Amino acid sequence: MDRYQEMERRFAACYQKHGEHSVLVLLEFYRGQYHKFLLSTVFFVLKHSPSLLSPLLIANVINGVIEGGEAGRRAILINAGIWLGLLTIHLPANWIHNQLKSRVIRNTEAGLRAALVRKLQELSIPYHTGSQSGRLQSKIMRDVEAVETLSSQLFVNLLNIVMNLVITLSITAVKNRLILLFFVLVAPVAAAAVVAFRAKIHRENRSFRQGMEETSARVMEMVEMVPVARAHALEDKEAARISALLEETANRGYRLDMVQAHFGAVSWVVFQVFQVVCLAVSGFMAMSGLIKVGDVTFYQSSFTTVVNQFSALINLLPILTKGLESVSSIGEVLSSDDVECNEGKEELASLKGDYLFKQVSFAYPGGEKEVLSGLELSVRQGETIALVGESGSGKTTILNLLIGFILPSKGELLIDGKDIKGLNLRSYRRFISVVPQTPVLFTGTVRENITYGLEHVSEEQVRQAVEAANLSGVIEKLPQGLDTMIEEHGANLSGGQRQRISIARALIRDPQVIILDEATSALDSISEAEIQEALERLTKGRTTFIVAHRLSTVRGADRILVIGRGRIREQGSYQELMERKGEFYQMEQLQRMVR
Repeated sequence: MDRYQEMERRFAACYQKHGEHSVLVLLEFYRGQYHKFLLSTVFFVLKHSPSLLSPLLIANVINGVIEGGEAGRRAILINAGIWLGLLTIHLPANWIHNQLKSRVIRNTEAGLRAALVRKLQELSIPYHTGSQSGRLQSKIMRDVEAVETLSSQLFVNLLNIVMNLVITLSITAVKNRLILLFFVLVAPVAAAAVVAFRAKIHRENRSFRQGMEETSARVMEMVEMVPVARAHALEDKEAARISALLEETANRGYRLDMVQAHFGAVSWVVFQVFQVVCLAVSGFMAMSGLIKVGDVTFYQSSFTTVVNQFSALINLLPILTKGLESVSSIGEVLSSDDVECNEGKEELASLKGDYLFKQVSFAYPGGEKEVLSGLELSVRQGETIALVGESGSGKTTILNLLIGFILPSKGELLIDGKDIKGLNLRSYRRFISVVPQTPVLFTGTVRENITYGLEHVSEEQVRQAVEAANLSGVIEKLPQGLDTMIEEHGANLSGGQRQRISIARALIRDPQVIILDEATSALDSISEAEIQEALERLTKGRTTFIVAHRLSTVRGADRILVIGRGRIREQGSYQELMERKGEFYQMEQLQRMVR
Protein backbone atom coordinates (compact mmCIF):
# COMPACT_ATOMS: atom_id res chain seq x y z
CA MET A 1 0.00 0.00 0.00
CA ASP A 2 1.59 3.30 -1.07
CA ARG A 3 1.55 6.52 0.96
CA TYR A 4 -1.36 8.10 -0.91
CA GLN A 5 -3.49 4.97 -0.72
CA GLU A 6 -2.97 4.89 3.05
CA MET A 7 -3.89 8.60 3.23
CA GLU A 8 -7.06 8.03 1.20
CA ARG A 9 -8.26 5.23 3.47
CA ARG A 10 -7.37 7.12 6.63
CA PHE A 11 -9.17 10.26 5.46
CA ALA A 12 -12.21 8.24 4.39
CA ALA A 13 -12.42 6.46 7.76
CA CYS A 14 -12.13 9.77 9.60
CA TYR A 15 -14.82 11.42 7.46
CA GLN A 16 -17.21 8.52 7.99
CA LYS A 17 -16.65 8.79 11.75
CA HIS A 18 -16.57 12.59 12.09
CA GLY A 19 -18.37 13.72 8.91
CA GLU A 20 -20.32 16.43 10.71
CA HIS A 21 -17.20 17.78 12.43
CA SER A 22 -15.02 19.09 9.63
CA VAL A 23 -12.38 20.41 12.04
CA LEU A 24 -11.66 16.85 13.22
CA VAL A 25 -11.41 15.70 9.61
CA LEU A 26 -9.01 18.56 8.85
CA LEU A 27 -6.83 17.63 11.82
CA GLU A 28 -6.79 14.05 10.53
CA PHE A 29 -5.29 15.30 7.26
CA TYR A 30 -2.21 16.40 9.24
CA ARG A 31 -1.91 13.45 11.59
CA GLY A 32 1.70 12.40 12.05
CA GLN A 33 2.96 15.93 11.38
CA TYR A 34 1.79 17.71 14.52
CA HIS A 35 5.33 17.82 15.92
CA LYS A 36 6.44 19.86 12.90
CA PHE A 37 3.65 22.35 13.53
CA LEU A 38 4.64 22.53 17.21
CA LEU A 39 8.26 23.25 16.29
CA SER A 40 7.07 25.78 13.72
CA THR A 41 5.01 27.45 16.46
CA VAL A 42 8.08 27.89 18.66
CA PHE A 43 9.90 29.73 15.90
CA PHE A 44 6.73 31.67 15.10
CA VAL A 45 6.70 33.02 18.66
CA LEU A 46 10.39 33.91 18.45
CA LYS A 47 9.81 35.61 15.10
CA HIS A 48 7.06 37.84 16.48
CA SER A 49 8.60 38.51 19.89
CA PRO A 50 9.78 42.06 18.94
CA SER A 51 6.26 43.22 18.01
CA LEU A 52 4.64 41.33 20.90
CA LEU A 53 6.83 42.95 23.55
CA SER A 54 7.17 46.38 21.91
CA PRO A 55 4.22 48.03 23.81
CA LEU A 56 5.77 47.00 27.14
CA LEU A 57 9.25 48.14 26.07
CA ILE A 58 7.89 51.49 24.83
CA ALA A 59 5.98 52.01 28.08
CA ASN A 60 9.15 51.26 30.09
CA VAL A 61 11.14 53.78 28.03
CA ILE A 62 8.48 56.50 28.55
CA ASN A 63 8.40 55.80 32.27
CA GLY A 64 12.21 55.98 32.30
CA VAL A 65 12.11 59.36 30.57
CA ILE A 66 9.60 60.66 33.11
CA GLU A 67 11.60 59.20 36.02
CA GLY A 68 14.89 60.68 34.77
CA GLY A 69 18.29 60.34 36.38
CA GLU A 70 20.58 57.32 36.24
CA ALA A 71 17.70 54.85 36.76
CA GLY A 72 15.82 56.39 33.82
CA ARG A 73 18.86 56.20 31.53
CA ARG A 74 19.45 52.59 32.55
CA ALA A 75 15.79 51.72 31.81
CA ILE A 76 16.06 53.29 28.33
CA LEU A 77 19.28 51.42 27.48
CA ILE A 78 18.09 48.06 28.83
CA ASN A 79 14.78 48.17 27.00
CA ALA A 80 16.38 49.38 23.74
CA GLY A 81 18.99 46.60 24.04
CA ILE A 82 16.30 43.96 24.58
CA TRP A 83 14.42 45.20 21.52
CA LEU A 84 17.56 45.07 19.33
CA GLY A 85 18.38 41.60 20.63
CA LEU A 86 14.92 40.34 19.71
CA LEU A 87 15.27 41.82 16.22
CA THR A 88 18.43 39.79 15.54
CA ILE A 89 16.56 36.50 15.85
CA HIS A 90 13.67 37.54 13.59
CA LEU A 91 15.15 36.52 10.21
CA PRO A 92 16.42 33.01 11.12
CA ALA A 93 13.24 32.29 13.12
CA ASN A 94 11.08 33.47 10.21
CA TRP A 95 12.92 31.22 7.72
CA ILE A 96 12.68 28.10 9.90
CA HIS A 97 9.01 28.74 10.75
CA ASN A 98 7.98 29.14 7.10
CA GLN A 99 10.12 26.23 5.94
CA LEU A 100 8.45 23.85 8.39
CA LYS A 101 4.93 25.20 7.89
CA SER A 102 5.06 25.37 4.10
CA ARG A 103 6.54 21.89 3.71
CA VAL A 104 3.81 20.30 5.81
CA ILE A 105 0.93 22.17 4.17
CA ARG A 106 2.17 21.68 0.59
CA ASN A 107 2.87 17.99 1.12
CA THR A 108 -0.60 17.52 2.57
CA GLU A 109 -2.10 19.48 -0.33
CA ALA A 110 -0.39 17.16 -2.82
CA GLY A 111 -1.37 14.15 -0.74
CA LEU A 112 -5.03 15.19 -0.71
CA ARG A 113 -5.10 15.59 -4.48
CA ALA A 114 -3.33 12.26 -4.96
CA ALA A 115 -5.77 10.57 -2.57
CA LEU A 116 -8.72 12.04 -4.51
CA VAL A 117 -7.23 10.87 -7.81
CA ARG A 118 -6.69 7.37 -6.42
CA LYS A 119 -10.22 7.29 -5.01
CA LEU A 120 -11.66 8.37 -8.37
CA GLN A 121 -9.79 5.48 -9.98
CA GLU A 122 -11.41 3.10 -7.49
CA LEU A 123 -14.96 4.43 -7.71
CA SER A 124 -17.35 2.49 -9.90
CA ILE A 125 -18.09 3.35 -13.51
CA PRO A 126 -21.77 4.09 -12.62
CA TYR A 127 -20.49 6.65 -10.09
CA HIS A 128 -18.49 8.40 -12.80
CA THR A 129 -21.36 8.17 -15.24
CA GLY A 130 -23.61 9.93 -12.75
CA SER A 131 -21.04 12.60 -11.82
CA GLN A 132 -20.10 15.59 -13.92
CA SER A 133 -16.37 15.69 -14.57
CA GLY A 134 -16.32 19.45 -13.97
CA ARG A 135 -17.61 18.94 -10.42
CA LEU A 136 -14.94 16.34 -9.71
CA GLN A 137 -12.25 18.59 -11.16
CA SER A 138 -13.49 21.41 -8.91
CA LYS A 139 -13.10 19.18 -5.86
CA ILE A 140 -9.55 18.20 -6.82
CA MET A 141 -8.38 21.72 -7.62
CA ARG A 142 -10.60 24.38 -5.99
CA ASP A 143 -11.61 22.54 -2.81
CA VAL A 144 -8.09 21.31 -2.04
CA GLU A 145 -6.82 24.86 -2.62
CA ALA A 146 -9.45 26.12 -0.14
CA VAL A 147 -8.26 23.54 2.41
CA GLU A 148 -4.68 24.70 1.85
CA THR A 149 -5.78 28.30 2.47
CA LEU A 150 -7.67 27.19 5.57
CA SER A 151 -4.59 25.38 6.85
CA SER A 152 -2.42 28.44 6.33
CA GLN A 153 -4.96 30.58 8.16
CA LEU A 154 -5.26 28.13 11.04
CA PHE A 155 -1.55 27.54 11.49
CA VAL A 156 -0.40 31.11 10.85
CA ASN A 157 -3.11 33.71 11.44
CA LEU A 158 -4.97 31.77 14.13
CA LEU A 159 -1.68 30.95 15.79
CA ASN A 160 -0.72 34.61 15.64
CA ILE A 161 -4.06 35.62 17.17
CA VAL A 162 -3.81 33.14 20.04
CA MET A 163 -0.20 34.02 20.74
CA ASN A 164 -0.90 37.77 20.79
CA LEU A 165 -3.88 37.32 23.09
CA VAL A 166 -2.09 35.01 25.52
CA ILE A 167 1.04 37.18 25.84
CA THR A 168 -0.84 40.51 25.95
CA LEU A 169 -3.37 39.31 28.51
CA SER A 170 -0.64 37.66 30.61
CA ILE A 171 1.39 40.89 30.83
CA THR A 172 -1.76 42.88 31.57
CA ALA A 173 -2.72 40.43 34.33
CA VAL A 174 0.64 40.97 36.00
CA LYS A 175 0.44 44.78 35.77
CA ASN A 176 -3.25 45.47 36.54
CA ARG A 177 -6.07 42.96 36.98
CA LEU A 178 -8.76 45.62 36.78
CA ILE A 179 -7.69 46.50 33.25
CA LEU A 180 -7.48 42.76 32.45
CA LEU A 181 -11.16 42.36 33.40
CA PHE A 182 -12.06 45.13 30.97
CA PHE A 183 -10.05 43.39 28.23
CA VAL A 184 -11.77 40.07 28.87
CA LEU A 185 -15.21 41.64 28.29
CA VAL A 186 -14.34 41.78 24.57
CA ALA A 187 -14.57 37.95 24.29
CA PRO A 188 -18.34 37.57 24.80
CA VAL A 189 -18.96 40.42 22.35
CA ALA A 190 -16.90 38.62 19.73
CA ALA A 191 -18.68 35.34 20.48
CA ALA A 192 -22.08 36.99 20.10
CA ALA A 193 -21.09 38.40 16.70
CA VAL A 194 -19.92 34.97 15.52
CA VAL A 195 -23.12 33.25 16.67
CA ALA A 196 -25.26 35.92 14.97
CA PHE A 197 -23.63 35.54 11.57
CA ARG A 198 -22.23 31.98 11.48
CA ALA A 199 -25.28 30.15 10.10
CA LYS A 200 -25.88 32.67 7.31
CA ILE A 201 -22.22 32.72 6.27
CA HIS A 202 -22.18 28.91 6.22
CA ARG A 203 -25.36 28.79 4.12
CA GLU A 204 -24.09 31.34 1.60
CA ASN A 205 -20.70 29.61 1.39
CA ARG A 206 -22.34 26.28 0.58
CA SER A 207 -24.55 27.89 -2.04
CA PHE A 208 -21.54 29.58 -3.66
CA ARG A 209 -19.47 26.38 -3.68
CA GLN A 210 -22.27 24.41 -5.32
CA GLY A 211 -22.71 27.20 -7.85
CA MET A 212 -18.99 27.12 -8.68
CA GLU A 213 -19.07 23.33 -9.15
CA GLU A 214 -22.06 23.61 -11.46
CA THR A 215 -20.39 26.41 -13.43
CA SER A 216 -17.17 24.42 -13.76
CA ALA A 217 -19.11 21.42 -15.09
CA ARG A 218 -21.09 23.50 -17.59
CA VAL A 219 -18.02 25.35 -18.85
CA MET A 220 -16.25 22.04 -19.50
CA GLU A 221 -19.30 20.81 -21.41
CA MET A 222 -19.35 24.03 -23.42
CA VAL A 223 -15.70 23.62 -24.41
CA GLU A 224 -16.39 20.05 -25.55
CA MET A 225 -19.41 21.24 -27.55
CA VAL A 226 -17.67 24.14 -29.36
CA PRO A 227 -17.47 22.28 -32.72
CA VAL A 228 -21.15 21.30 -32.49
CA ALA A 229 -22.21 24.83 -31.55
CA ARG A 230 -20.14 26.30 -34.39
CA ALA A 231 -21.54 23.81 -36.90
CA HIS A 232 -25.12 24.78 -36.01
CA ALA A 233 -24.48 28.53 -35.59
CA LEU A 234 -25.35 28.33 -31.89
CA GLU A 235 -22.38 30.31 -30.56
CA ASP A 236 -24.51 33.19 -29.29
CA LYS A 237 -26.99 30.86 -27.64
CA GLU A 238 -24.25 28.89 -25.88
CA ALA A 239 -22.50 32.08 -24.78
CA ALA A 240 -25.80 33.44 -23.43
CA ARG A 241 -26.51 30.19 -21.57
CA ILE A 242 -23.09 30.16 -19.86
CA SER A 243 -23.27 33.90 -19.23
CA ALA A 244 -26.57 33.44 -17.40
CA LEU A 245 -25.01 30.72 -15.27
CA LEU A 246 -21.96 32.89 -14.57
CA GLU A 247 -24.24 35.75 -13.58
CA GLU A 248 -26.14 33.54 -11.16
CA THR A 249 -22.86 32.36 -9.63
CA ALA A 250 -21.71 35.99 -9.39
CA ASN A 251 -24.95 36.85 -7.58
CA ARG A 252 -24.31 34.04 -5.10
CA GLY A 253 -20.80 35.40 -4.59
CA TYR A 254 -22.21 38.90 -4.15
CA ARG A 255 -24.60 37.72 -1.44
CA LEU A 256 -21.72 35.97 0.32
CA ASP A 257 -19.50 39.07 0.06
CA MET A 258 -22.20 41.34 1.48
CA VAL A 259 -22.90 39.05 4.45
CA GLN A 260 -19.18 38.90 5.22
CA ALA A 261 -18.72 42.66 4.76
CA HIS A 262 -21.65 43.47 7.07
CA PHE A 263 -20.33 40.97 9.60
CA GLY A 264 -16.89 42.62 9.61
CA ALA A 265 -18.28 46.17 9.79
CA VAL A 266 -20.57 45.47 12.76
CA SER A 267 -17.72 43.78 14.64
CA TRP A 268 -15.29 46.64 13.93
CA VAL A 269 -17.66 49.38 15.20
CA VAL A 270 -18.40 47.51 18.44
CA PHE A 271 -14.71 46.95 19.13
CA GLN A 272 -13.82 50.55 18.42
CA VAL A 273 -16.37 51.69 21.00
CA PHE A 274 -14.63 49.43 23.54
CA GLN A 275 -11.26 50.89 22.60
CA VAL A 276 -12.43 54.49 23.13
CA VAL A 277 -13.80 53.54 26.55
CA CYS A 278 -10.48 51.84 27.41
CA LEU A 279 -8.56 55.01 26.51
CA ALA A 280 -10.79 57.14 28.72
CA VAL A 281 -10.60 54.71 31.69
CA SER A 282 -6.80 54.36 31.57
CA GLY A 283 -6.44 58.15 31.21
CA PHE A 284 -8.50 58.80 34.36
CA MET A 285 -6.54 56.10 36.22
CA ALA A 286 -3.24 57.84 35.32
CA MET A 287 -4.63 61.21 36.50
CA SER A 288 -5.62 59.55 39.77
CA GLY A 289 -2.12 58.09 40.23
CA LEU A 290 -3.34 54.50 40.01
CA ILE A 291 -1.03 53.79 37.07
CA LYS A 292 2.03 55.47 35.55
CA VAL A 293 1.68 57.79 32.57
CA GLY A 294 3.69 55.45 30.33
CA ASP A 295 1.31 52.62 31.18
CA VAL A 296 -1.51 54.50 29.42
CA THR A 297 0.40 53.92 26.18
CA PHE A 298 0.92 50.26 27.09
CA TYR A 299 -2.73 49.60 27.98
CA GLN A 300 -3.96 51.45 24.89
CA SER A 301 -1.55 49.49 22.65
CA SER A 302 -2.44 46.26 24.45
CA PHE A 303 -6.16 46.87 24.09
CA THR A 304 -5.62 47.72 20.43
CA THR A 305 -3.82 44.39 20.11
CA VAL A 306 -6.67 42.53 21.84
CA VAL A 307 -9.32 44.24 19.71
CA ASN A 308 -7.33 43.61 16.52
CA GLN A 309 -6.91 39.95 17.40
CA PHE A 310 -10.63 39.46 18.05
CA SER A 311 -11.39 41.36 14.83
CA ALA A 312 -8.94 39.15 12.96
CA LEU A 313 -10.55 36.09 14.54
CA ILE A 314 -13.97 37.23 13.39
CA ASN A 315 -12.65 38.02 9.90
CA LEU A 316 -11.26 34.49 9.80
CA LEU A 317 -14.74 33.05 10.15
CA PRO A 318 -15.67 33.31 6.43
CA ILE A 319 -12.35 31.73 5.43
CA LEU A 320 -12.78 28.97 8.01
CA THR A 321 -16.36 28.37 6.89
CA LYS A 322 -15.31 28.16 3.24
CA GLY A 323 -12.40 25.86 4.04
CA LEU A 324 -14.44 23.55 6.25
CA GLU A 325 -17.13 23.40 3.55
CA SER A 326 -14.40 22.25 1.16
CA VAL A 327 -13.29 19.65 3.70
CA SER A 328 -16.85 18.29 3.60
CA SER A 329 -16.83 18.40 -0.20
CA ILE A 330 -13.60 16.40 -0.37
CA GLY A 331 -14.94 14.00 2.23
CA GLU A 332 -17.96 13.24 0.04
CA VAL A 333 -15.63 11.66 -2.50
CA LEU A 334 -13.16 10.04 -0.11
CA SER A 335 -15.92 8.43 1.95
CA SER A 336 -18.00 7.17 -0.97
CA ASP A 337 -18.49 3.42 -0.74
CA ASP A 338 -19.51 3.10 -4.40
CA VAL A 339 -16.22 1.41 -5.17
CA GLU A 340 -15.10 -1.68 -6.98
CA CYS A 341 -13.86 -3.94 -4.20
CA ASN A 342 -11.16 -6.42 -5.21
CA GLU A 343 -9.51 -7.12 -1.87
CA GLY A 344 -9.54 -10.72 -0.78
CA LYS A 345 -10.98 -11.94 -4.09
CA GLU A 346 -9.45 -14.61 -6.31
CA GLU A 347 -6.79 -13.37 -8.71
CA LEU A 348 -6.65 -14.88 -12.18
CA ALA A 349 -3.28 -16.12 -13.38
CA SER A 350 -4.66 -16.93 -16.83
CA LEU A 351 -7.87 -16.65 -18.85
CA LYS A 352 -9.31 -19.09 -21.37
CA GLY A 353 -12.34 -17.05 -22.39
CA ASP A 354 -15.34 -19.26 -21.54
CA TYR A 355 -18.43 -17.29 -20.42
CA LEU A 356 -21.76 -18.40 -19.03
CA PHE A 357 -24.70 -16.11 -18.28
CA LYS A 358 -27.14 -17.88 -15.94
CA GLN A 359 -30.46 -16.05 -15.62
CA VAL A 360 -28.61 -12.72 -15.51
CA SER A 361 -30.72 -9.64 -14.85
CA PHE A 362 -29.60 -6.09 -14.32
CA ALA A 363 -31.28 -2.85 -13.29
CA TYR A 364 -29.50 0.45 -12.79
CA PRO A 365 -29.85 2.00 -9.30
CA GLY A 366 -33.04 4.01 -9.19
CA GLY A 367 -34.25 2.51 -12.47
CA GLU A 368 -37.81 1.27 -12.64
CA LYS A 369 -37.23 -1.44 -15.25
CA GLU A 370 -34.61 -4.13 -15.72
CA VAL A 371 -32.26 -3.47 -18.63
CA LEU A 372 -31.52 -7.19 -18.84
CA SER A 373 -33.96 -9.85 -17.77
CA GLY A 374 -33.09 -13.53 -17.27
CA LEU A 375 -30.29 -13.59 -19.86
CA GLU A 376 -29.04 -17.11 -20.71
CA LEU A 377 -25.89 -17.39 -22.82
CA SER A 378 -22.94 -19.76 -23.12
CA VAL A 379 -19.78 -18.68 -24.97
CA ARG A 380 -16.88 -21.01 -25.72
CA GLN A 381 -13.21 -20.09 -25.84
CA GLY A 382 -12.26 -18.52 -29.18
CA GLU A 383 -15.87 -17.93 -30.24
CA THR A 384 -16.92 -14.64 -31.85
CA ILE A 385 -20.26 -13.33 -30.63
CA ALA A 386 -21.97 -10.36 -32.29
CA LEU A 387 -24.65 -8.36 -30.48
CA VAL A 388 -27.16 -6.44 -32.60
CA GLY A 389 -30.43 -4.70 -31.84
CA GLU A 390 -32.06 -1.34 -31.36
CA SER A 391 -30.52 1.39 -29.24
CA GLY A 392 -31.41 0.82 -25.59
CA SER A 393 -31.95 -2.91 -26.08
CA GLY A 394 -29.22 -3.85 -23.56
CA LYS A 395 -26.15 -4.44 -25.76
CA THR A 396 -23.89 -1.96 -23.98
CA THR A 397 -25.06 -3.29 -20.61
CA ILE A 398 -23.90 -6.78 -21.64
CA LEU A 399 -20.49 -5.37 -22.59
CA ASN A 400 -20.23 -3.54 -19.26
CA LEU A 401 -21.00 -6.81 -17.48
CA LEU A 402 -18.30 -8.58 -19.49
CA ILE A 403 -15.73 -5.91 -18.61
CA GLY A 404 -16.85 -5.93 -14.97
CA PHE A 405 -17.88 -2.27 -14.89
CA ILE A 406 -21.18 -3.47 -13.41
CA LEU A 407 -22.22 -6.75 -11.77
CA PRO A 408 -25.46 -8.72 -12.23
CA SER A 409 -28.39 -7.64 -10.07
CA LYS A 410 -29.66 -11.23 -10.26
CA GLY A 411 -28.25 -14.48 -11.59
CA GLU A 412 -24.63 -15.41 -12.22
CA LEU A 413 -21.97 -14.53 -14.78
CA LEU A 414 -19.32 -17.24 -14.83
CA ILE A 415 -15.89 -16.65 -16.37
CA ASP A 416 -13.99 -19.89 -16.92
CA GLY A 417 -16.49 -21.42 -14.48
CA LYS A 418 -15.89 -18.80 -11.76
CA ASP A 419 -18.46 -16.27 -10.59
CA ILE A 420 -17.35 -12.77 -11.59
CA LYS A 421 -18.44 -11.47 -8.16
CA GLY A 422 -15.67 -13.51 -6.53
CA LEU A 423 -12.89 -12.46 -8.90
CA ASN A 424 -10.31 -9.72 -8.56
CA LEU A 425 -11.40 -7.75 -11.61
CA ARG A 426 -8.05 -6.00 -11.99
CA SER A 427 -6.36 -9.34 -12.51
CA TYR A 428 -9.13 -10.35 -14.94
CA ARG A 429 -8.84 -7.18 -17.04
CA ARG A 430 -5.15 -7.84 -17.66
CA PHE A 431 -6.29 -10.45 -20.16
CA ILE A 432 -8.91 -8.43 -22.04
CA SER A 433 -8.81 -5.49 -24.43
CA VAL A 434 -11.58 -3.08 -25.30
CA VAL A 435 -11.87 -1.12 -28.56
CA PRO A 436 -14.57 1.51 -27.98
CA GLN A 437 -16.75 3.23 -30.56
CA THR A 438 -15.01 6.55 -29.84
CA PRO A 439 -11.26 6.02 -29.38
CA VAL A 440 -9.92 7.54 -26.17
CA LEU A 441 -6.54 9.15 -26.82
CA PHE A 442 -4.54 11.38 -24.49
CA THR A 443 -2.11 14.20 -25.19
CA GLY A 444 1.17 12.42 -25.84
CA THR A 445 3.04 10.68 -28.64
CA VAL A 446 1.53 8.00 -30.86
CA ARG A 447 3.93 5.51 -29.26
CA GLU A 448 2.81 6.46 -25.74
CA ASN A 449 -0.83 6.02 -26.71
CA ILE A 450 -0.18 2.57 -28.17
CA THR A 451 1.91 1.34 -25.22
CA TYR A 452 -0.30 3.01 -22.58
CA GLY A 453 0.14 1.29 -19.20
CA LEU A 454 2.83 -1.15 -20.42
CA GLU A 455 6.48 -1.21 -19.39
CA HIS A 456 9.54 -2.53 -21.21
CA VAL A 457 7.87 -2.74 -24.63
CA SER A 458 10.33 -3.55 -27.41
CA GLU A 459 10.46 -1.80 -30.77
CA GLU A 460 9.59 -5.11 -32.42
CA GLN A 461 6.39 -5.42 -30.38
CA VAL A 462 5.40 -1.88 -31.33
CA ARG A 463 6.18 -2.54 -35.01
CA GLN A 464 4.11 -5.74 -35.06
CA ALA A 465 1.14 -4.01 -33.42
CA VAL A 466 1.38 -1.10 -35.88
CA GLU A 467 1.46 -3.43 -38.87
CA ALA A 468 -1.38 -5.62 -37.58
CA ALA A 469 -3.54 -2.54 -37.05
CA ASN A 470 -2.90 -1.31 -40.64
CA LEU A 471 -1.27 1.73 -39.09
CA SER A 472 2.09 1.65 -40.94
CA GLY A 473 0.98 3.95 -43.77
CA VAL A 474 -0.39 6.44 -41.27
CA ILE A 475 2.84 6.46 -39.24
CA GLU A 476 4.95 7.08 -42.34
CA LYS A 477 2.96 10.24 -43.15
CA LEU A 478 3.22 11.72 -39.65
CA PRO A 479 5.93 14.40 -39.13
CA GLN A 480 7.81 12.51 -36.39
CA GLY A 481 6.40 9.06 -37.01
CA LEU A 482 5.64 7.22 -33.76
CA ASP A 483 6.98 10.20 -31.80
CA THR A 484 4.43 12.61 -33.27
CA MET A 485 2.46 14.38 -30.55
CA ILE A 486 -1.28 13.77 -30.50
CA GLU A 487 -3.37 16.84 -29.74
CA GLU A 488 -6.21 16.82 -27.23
CA HIS A 489 -8.71 14.04 -28.07
CA GLY A 490 -6.64 13.25 -31.20
CA ALA A 491 -7.78 16.41 -32.98
CA ASN A 492 -4.87 16.23 -35.48
CA LEU A 493 -5.88 12.71 -36.63
CA SER A 494 -8.79 11.39 -38.65
CA GLY A 495 -11.41 9.08 -37.15
CA GLY A 496 -9.92 6.07 -38.91
CA GLN A 497 -6.40 6.92 -37.72
CA ARG A 498 -7.57 7.29 -34.13
CA GLN A 499 -9.39 3.96 -34.31
CA ARG A 500 -6.34 2.17 -35.69
CA ILE A 501 -4.23 3.51 -32.82
CA SER A 502 -6.90 2.16 -30.47
CA ILE A 503 -6.68 -1.24 -32.18
CA ALA A 504 -2.87 -1.21 -31.98
CA ARG A 505 -3.20 -0.49 -28.25
CA ALA A 506 -5.41 -3.58 -27.94
CA LEU A 507 -3.14 -5.78 -30.10
CA ILE A 508 0.09 -5.01 -28.25
CA ARG A 509 -1.45 -6.40 -25.06
CA ASP A 510 -1.99 -9.81 -26.68
CA PRO A 511 -5.36 -10.27 -24.92
CA GLN A 512 -7.34 -13.50 -24.60
CA VAL A 513 -10.69 -11.67 -24.87
CA ILE A 514 -11.60 -8.81 -27.20
CA ILE A 515 -14.57 -6.48 -26.75
CA LEU A 516 -15.48 -4.28 -29.71
CA ASP A 517 -18.10 -1.59 -29.17
CA GLU A 518 -19.16 -0.45 -32.64
CA ALA A 519 -15.53 0.05 -33.61
CA THR A 520 -16.30 0.96 -37.25
CA SER A 521 -19.70 2.67 -37.03
CA ALA A 522 -18.43 6.22 -37.55
CA LEU A 523 -15.98 5.50 -40.40
CA ASP A 524 -16.10 5.83 -44.16
CA SER A 525 -16.18 2.70 -46.28
CA ILE A 526 -12.42 2.75 -47.09
CA SER A 527 -11.38 3.21 -43.46
CA GLU A 528 -13.94 0.61 -42.42
CA ALA A 529 -12.48 -1.94 -44.81
CA GLU A 530 -8.93 -1.33 -43.55
CA ILE A 531 -9.98 -1.48 -39.92
CA GLN A 532 -12.13 -4.56 -40.52
CA GLU A 533 -9.02 -6.29 -41.81
CA ALA A 534 -7.11 -5.23 -38.69
CA LEU A 535 -9.95 -6.44 -36.48
CA GLU A 536 -9.87 -9.85 -38.11
CA ARG A 537 -6.21 -10.15 -37.12
CA LEU A 538 -7.02 -8.90 -33.63
CA THR A 539 -9.84 -11.39 -33.00
CA LYS A 540 -8.25 -14.47 -34.55
CA GLY A 541 -8.21 -17.30 -31.98
CA ARG A 542 -9.59 -15.07 -29.24
CA THR A 543 -12.99 -14.95 -27.57
CA THR A 544 -14.59 -11.87 -29.08
CA PHE A 545 -17.70 -9.83 -28.39
CA ILE A 546 -18.82 -7.34 -31.03
CA VAL A 547 -21.56 -4.73 -30.82
CA ALA A 548 -22.45 -3.48 -34.30
CA HIS A 549 -25.12 -1.43 -36.02
CA ARG A 550 -23.77 -2.16 -39.48
CA LEU A 551 -24.90 -5.75 -39.89
CA SER A 552 -22.57 -6.29 -42.82
CA THR A 553 -19.62 -6.17 -40.38
CA VAL A 554 -20.75 -9.21 -38.39
CA ARG A 555 -21.13 -11.75 -41.19
CA GLY A 556 -18.05 -13.62 -40.03
CA ALA A 557 -19.25 -14.00 -36.42
CA ASP A 558 -19.77 -17.52 -35.10
CA ARG A 559 -23.06 -16.41 -33.58
CA ILE A 560 -25.18 -13.30 -33.89
CA LEU A 561 -27.47 -12.43 -30.99
CA VAL A 562 -30.44 -10.18 -31.64
CA ILE A 563 -31.05 -8.33 -28.37
CA GLY A 564 -34.40 -6.75 -27.61
CA ARG A 565 -35.89 -5.52 -24.33
CA GLY A 566 -33.09 -7.10 -22.31
CA ARG A 567 -33.48 -10.58 -23.82
CA ILE A 568 -32.02 -12.68 -26.65
CA ARG A 569 -34.76 -12.69 -29.27
CA GLU A 570 -32.81 -14.59 -31.94
CA GLN A 571 -29.42 -16.20 -32.30
CA GLY A 572 -27.49 -18.10 -34.92
CA SER A 573 -24.97 -17.60 -37.71
CA TYR A 574 -25.51 -14.93 -40.34
CA GLN A 575 -26.71 -17.50 -42.86
CA GLU A 576 -29.05 -19.17 -40.37
CA LEU A 577 -30.66 -15.91 -39.35
CA MET A 578 -31.13 -14.79 -42.95
CA GLU A 579 -32.79 -18.08 -43.83
CA ARG A 580 -35.04 -17.82 -40.79
CA LYS A 581 -36.35 -14.46 -42.03
CA GLY A 582 -37.04 -13.18 -38.55
CA GLU A 583 -36.01 -9.92 -36.85
CA PHE A 584 -32.41 -10.02 -38.07
CA TYR A 585 -33.55 -10.57 -41.64
CA GLN A 586 -35.88 -7.56 -41.40
CA MET A 587 -33.08 -5.40 -39.97
CA GLU A 588 -30.69 -6.45 -42.74
CA GLN A 589 -33.24 -5.76 -45.46
CA LEU A 590 -33.94 -2.32 -44.03
CA GLN A 591 -30.24 -1.44 -43.98
CA ARG A 592 -29.81 -2.60 -47.58
CA MET A 593 -32.66 -0.33 -48.63
CA VAL A 594 -31.04 2.61 -46.81
CA ARG A 595 -27.66 1.93 -48.43
